[in-house]
Amino acid sequence: MGKITVVGSSNTDMIMQLENIPRPGETLLGNQFSTAAGGKGANQAVGAARAGGNVNFIASIGNDVLGDTAVKGFRKENIDTTFIFRDSQNPSGVAFIFIDNNGENSIGVASGSNFDLSPKNIDRAIDSIHSSDVILTQLETPLNTVEYLAKIIRSRESIFILNPAPAQDLSDELLQNTDIITPNETEAEMLTGIEIRDSDSAKLACDKLHQIGVKTVIITMGEKGAYLSDQETNQLIPSYSVNAIDTTGAGDIFNGVLAVGIANKQDLPSAIRFANAAAALSVTILGAQPSAPTLDSINHFIN
Repeated sequence: MGKITVVGSSNTDMIMQLENIPRPGETLLGNQFSTAAGGKGANQAVGAARAGGNVNFIASIGNDVLGDTAVKGFRKENIDTTFIFRDSQNPSGVAFIFIDNNGENSIGVASGSNFDLSPKNIDRAIDSIHSSDVILTQLETPLNTVEYLAKIIRSRESIFILNPAPAQDLSDELLQNTDIITPNETEAEMLTGIEIRDSDSAKLACDKLHQIGVKTVIITMGEKGAYLSDQETNQLIPSYSVNAIDTTGAGDIFNGVLAVGIANKQDLPSAIRFANAAAALSVTILGAQPSAPTLDSINHFIN
C-alpha cells in the first residue's frame, strides 16, 4: 500500500439547511443546524483514509476545543497526526455553510490557524514527505507554503497533486512543478480563461495548462464526471447518477480517493472511476467528512 501525505486545512463546519440560499440583505429561517468536521485538507485526508489509504496529514490547527476534537477524529480514522502543528496564537478554522433543497451550497471560511502553516512546518515533516508516494494539497493554506512544498517534491519520484481550490491565480512555476492538477469547472476557467461547458471546452482548457507545463489535468465536472487529459488520452470519465442531498466536500472526497488509487498503482482512468464513485456516494449524505465512504461501500457501489 502506497503512502499518501495530505498537506492542508482543517475546519469545523457549521451547517444550516434552508429552502434557498440567502441573497445579500436577506434573512431566511432554516430547517436544521448541525456541525461537522471539515476543511479541504482534512476532508481529503479522511476521504483517503476511509478508502483504504495509508495517510499522513500535515496541518496547523488551533490549540483549542475545536482543534482537540479535530485531532481526535483524525486518530479515530487511523490518520498519522505526527505533523499536525498546534497553534496557540490563532483559533482553529471554521466554515459557515448554507445548503438549499437541491443540495447546492454557499460557504464562507474563517481560516484562523490554517494560515499559519509555513515552510518551516514543511521542513519539520520533510522525511515523512519524501517517503510518500503521493502528496496532495489545496489552497486553503498560504500560497507560499504550497509553492515551497511543490518545489521540494519536484526532484523526487513522488507524485504531486494540486487541487487548486479555492480558485485563485497561480504562478507558472507552481503549475510547472505540479504533476497532476484537479480543478473544477470554475477553477479551470480562472486558470485558463476558458469557460468549461463540455468535453470540447474542457480539452481546450487542458491544452492551455499543458502548454504551461502541467503533465496531467483532471477537470471535475460535477454530475457529468471528470475530464482527463495527459500524454496518452483525452476523455470524459462519466460520474454515477445519485440523488444529491449535500454536495459539500464532494470534490475533496474525489481528490482524496484519487490519491489512493494512484498510490495503489491504478491507471489514471481506473483511479478516476474509483474517485467518481466515492464522490457520488458522498453527496447522498449531509456534511463533508461524515459523508466520506468506506472502501467496502465504494467497491459495493461500483460492483
